[in-house]
Amino acid sequence: MVVRLGLAARSATIFWNCWRAGFEISLLTMKKLIIFDLDGTLAESKQPLTDEMALFLAKLLAHTRVAVISGGALSQFLKQVVSKLPVNANLAHLSLLPTSGAALYEFQHDDPSNPLGTSWKKIYEERLSEKEKDTIESAMTIAAKETGTIDFKAPSWGERIEYRGGQVTLSALGQEAPIALKKAWDPDHAKRHALQASLAERLSKFSVGIGGATSIDVTKKGIDKAYGIRKLCELLHLTESDALYIGDELGKGGNDEAVYKTEVATCVVENPADTLRTIKTLLTSA
Repeated sequence: MVVRLGLAARSATIFWNCWRAGFEISLLTMKKLIIFDLDGTLAESKQPLTDEMALFLAKLLAHTRVAVISGGALSQFLKQVVSKLPVNANLAHLSLLPTSGAALYEFQHDDPSNPLGTSWKKIYEERLSEKEKDTIESAMTIAAKETGTIDFKAPSWGERIEYRGGQVTLSALGQEAPIALKKAWDPDHAKRHALQASLAERLSKFSVGIGGATSIDVTKKGIDKAYGIRKLCELLHLTESDALYIGDELGKGGNDEAVYKTEVATCVVENPADTLRTIKTLLTSA
């Protein structure tokens, strides 16, 4: 785990390695808002939270505000995260930002027997029009062929192109591809970078970013995780420096990189197990 505390520290390229030789060197303190990436951070790709992760995330919700931001649709957040939380979890402290921050949902229902669906109120959504969707999907097909990265004639695990309202996502192997195949498809990010560059050239009026292990996400211009974080902080009447972002792709070209455009502190994790250790550390400082 690597922690960067605030914009000044980032500018000076100051890093703290918090797990060395089996010893915890904790520089993490509880913030008013803890923001998590989803796939690769809270859970494996498209997989639900483990029971232990759900338990400790609920403990964190008892102490502070928590948000999850990722490229998936709201239904994926409900399936992977909300449905796994204990029934007594403080959902009023949880914010969901699907489609890379193009939308924000807050819990608005006080019936603990029905914590899904209509209990989540849409605060905003930067929705793509049907015309914009068609333009993006056409460009994705062309870019895939041009780069030679995706063969649309080959079998896939679910849809390769998915319209999620505020975002269109291109998944090289399909939405439901096995985790092992996803991890093996583009370990050095080269294929995704090629697709991203090709799409960015064709879709200059949109934002084109790397999503998950096999995906590219396209949103309206300027809509990314930084946008979602800023909107959430405004809603909660918090400064960006009141928040900590935890993600596994904060390196250059990663799907969390946009976060560096904000003033939030950041914590780089390697996987969900690392995230769990981080949550436990935060709870000891609460």
